[in-house]
Amino acid sequence: MFDVQKIRSDFPALDQQVYGKPLVYFDNGATTLKPKVVIDTLQEIYSKRNSNVHRGIHYLSLRMTEEYEEARKRVRKFINARSEKEIIFTNGTTASINTISSTFGEEFVKEGDEILISAMEHHSNIVPWQILAQRKAAILKVIPMNDQGEIVMEKLDELMHEGIRILALNHVSNALGTINPVKEIIQKAHERNIPVLLDGAQAIPHGDVDVQDLDCDFYAFSGHKVYGPNGIGVLYGKEEWLEKLPPWQGGGDMVEKVSFEKTSFAELPLKFEAGTANYPAAIGMAKALDYIDALGKDQIAAYEKELLDYATLKLSAIDGLKIFGAAANKISIVSFLLEGIHQEDTGMVLDKMGLALRTGTHCAEPVMTRFGISGTVRASMVFYNTKEEIDKLYEGLIKLRQMFR
Repeated sequence: MFDVQKIRSDFPALDQQVYGKPLVYFDNGATTLKPKVVIDTLQEIYSKRNSNVHRGIHYLSLRMTEEYEEARKRVRKFINARSEKEIIFTNGTTASINTISSTFGEEFVKEGDEILISAMEHHSNIVPWQILAQRKAAILKVIPMNDQGEIVMEKLDELMHEGIRILALNHVSNALGTINPVKEIIQKAHERNIPVLLDGAQAIPHGDVDVQDLDCDFYAFSGHKVYGPNGIGVLYGKEEWLEKLPPWQGGGDMVEKVSFEKTSFAELPLKFEAGTANYPAAIGMAKALDYIDALGKDQIAAYEKELLDYATLKLSAIDGLKIFGAAANKISIVSFLLEGIHQEDTGMVLDKMGLALRTGTHCAEPVMTRFGISGTVRASMVFYNTKEEIDKLYEGLIKLRQMFR
């Protein structure tokens, strides 16, 4: 059975009060809380066996190197990549996307080429491509979305042609919760020889991601969105693509041999891992992935679908509340506004009731512009949340409505 109360006991942060009220944490889209196993792993590393990885020959370094590379194997298995060579550790989704926009862009994008993104992207999957387009005099094109927050597939077909050098798309919208039909989109792109990068930051925590089944060329996600430590992320890339791309940063660990005349680079995956690795966070992230697998990805997805359906039904009953993002296929995110009440006021009042929600643009300003609003209140729920917490949100919004009336 999916024992939510037992799961909640694994997350120390949930056992606290805010302004004298039990904490209700609905800001998981920004960052997830950490289970005790992840916290304990970091504490043990720093307390007992901290030592830099690779090239050290003493016991601690060898042990840390082994655990770091085991973490890479764990990530490979979690997303079903073909090889550990395809798993690059970065400091997060943003760094992963910038790695590709810089390296792929330098190697394969030229003046007049087109780069395709969607209207629902996070800034991290907009700005790097804008910078590339400006640097290379390329053209950035945008796939529109409809009023439900779904990609307009007919427009995608119109925009997609062999002059597109790369398609960069979020797997799941952080602002609306929309799960994009990425497998179908990738197939359409590959028919035109267009490689595809997926921003998977919001998809990884909520269901099974199989990069071989999706057939994406690149996939990016962050550890802190998937119950792991901050400052660690993953860039998956098909080996044939990563072999073609130049390094992004130079320095230690990404070199094979250095002289003043010439430097040769290390083989994959180290070619893209310059500098001291964040090995404690990588190992901690692997523990988080173990935790998720132990719960069961299918069970997590089913339970979070219950939370989404319950929250949507409950909040929709509130007079003057409008939900943004009504895609037929979405994760457990409900973004909304109360008529006549600014989202920041809503967030601040709910905070005093012990409810932690995100307010603002969610680093997706073009999404807000599309709907003619300045921002939303976002409740993002995961497997340690409960229907009783959704009831508290409902009651808080009713009280808020009465206050502003």
